[in-house]
Formats: sequence, structure tokens, C-alpha cells
Amino acid sequence: MAKEGSVVREFVVTEAERKVAELLPIDADPEVARATVAAVPFWFHTFALGREHAIYTPGAARDHRYRLPWLPDDLTGKTMLDVGTFDGFYAFLCEHRGAARVLAIDNEQYRQWVAARWGIKLEGGTGFRVIQRLLGSRAEYRRMDAFALDRLEEQFDLVCCFGILHRVENPLGLLQQLRTVTAPGGTVLIETYGLDDDRGAPSIRVSEPGEVYERDEFVYWGFGKAALERLARIAGFVGAAQLEIVNVDGHPRIVGRLRT
Repeated sequence: MAKEGSVVREFVVTEAERKVAELLPIDADPEVARATVAAVPFWFHTFALGREHAIYTPGAARDHRYRLPWLPDDLTGKTMLDVGTFDGFYAFLCEHRGAARVLAIDNEQYRQWVAARWGIKLEGGTGFRVIQRLLGSRAEYRRMDAFALDRLEEQFDLVCCFGILHRVENPLGLLQQLRTVTAPGGTVLIETYGLDDDRGAPSIRVSEPGEVYERDEFVYWGFGKAALERLARIAGFVGAAQLEIVNVDGHPRIVGRLRT
């Protein structure tokens, strides 16, 4: 539940989001599960805290099943970096699928987004740390800006960057940062805002503040497939593979792999 001015908005957990959440079954004691839901004033991701008792965190993120086919089922022994992790669902899911090393980063600017859109003051990393304790997870969380990735002294087999590229002022610069932390032969899974009408030209749409989502001034760009692939090559990737445009809750999203 989230307060929006004087209006209380309830995030209904849809069947689609339950199916996503159940890929990472937590199934805590019912009292613990309910206390966990209440402990965080705003949930972005939906977690299956107690399937038997239908206890799920009321995530604001809409149906993101379209991302799941891109994630490997088996990450045994691999290293993974989650850029813009928020509550950390994908970081924890990759650990659940066998990743030996998971680093989750976020600059926590989402606090401004949550405050502007729903009027909620949120401390950074709250949801992540609560789920981390429940799972006994070894995933590491750092408050860190994506434009400082080149300071990391390691590279990763899998880098996930979901829902971030359209929210930065310098998308090419972010792609270059992602390239620096991707191991040879590694993969970046990228997902960002797309174009409704992608005719094959390398096109990027520029949005006015608040134009795409009401009370959300942090969506700057919409990318076509050819534009994203060209940016990826300029950033040092071999290219982009199998880019797809999908419609999510009435909005075009583009998702695919960037190859080293």
C-alpha cells in the first residue's frame, strides 16, 4: 500500500507477478512474512514470502515476465552484477540459480522517484536488506552510481541492467561503463524503454518530463532496436543479439543481450 498525497493507493499483486515471484520461493513463517511486508513502506518488486497463505510483497513493478526468458536457468559458478537493483529480485534470483558471486548496486535515486510519484519517504536499500536476511543471502549490496562501475576491480559473466538506460542523461556513457565490467565472453542483459513504431532506422525518442509516466520526470529516452545496437557497438560491444520490443502495461519496452 502506498500513500499518494491524501489518496491511499493499493498495489494489487496480479497473477502474472505472483508467477514471477514464485521463481524465488521464500515461504517464511506467516507472522514473519506479514511483518516483512509491513516493514517496508514501498515495495518495487513482488516476492513470494508465503505462497500457502498468499503472502506477497505488493510490488509496484508491473508484469515483467518478458525479462525471464533472457535469464539463464543455470548460473552455477558464474558471477553476476545487478545494476539498479532496487529491492534486488534479480540479484537474489540469480543467486538462487547458482551464481557464486552476486554484486547488487544502486545509487538509490529511486527515493526521489518514489517521493515524487507516491509521496513516500523511503530509505535506500530497505527492501533488499529485509529479503537478504530472510534468504540468508550472500549477495553483496553497495550504494554506488552506475557511472562509477569502472572503479570496480572485477568483471562479471552476467550483467543485468533493467529499467535504467532510459533514466540516465548519458545512455552511451552508461553502456561504456557496463562494457568495462563485463568479462570476456560475458553478457549484458539490457532492458529499457522502447519505441512503439520501430521501422529499422537508428531512432531515439526524447520525452518531456512527466510525459511517459504521470509525476515521473526521469524518463528521457525511448530506443529503437537499431539505435540501441548502434550505441552498443560504439560503447565497445560486438553488438546486440535478439533485441525485442514488447508491450508492458501499455508501454513499449526493448530487451536483449549485448555481446562482448
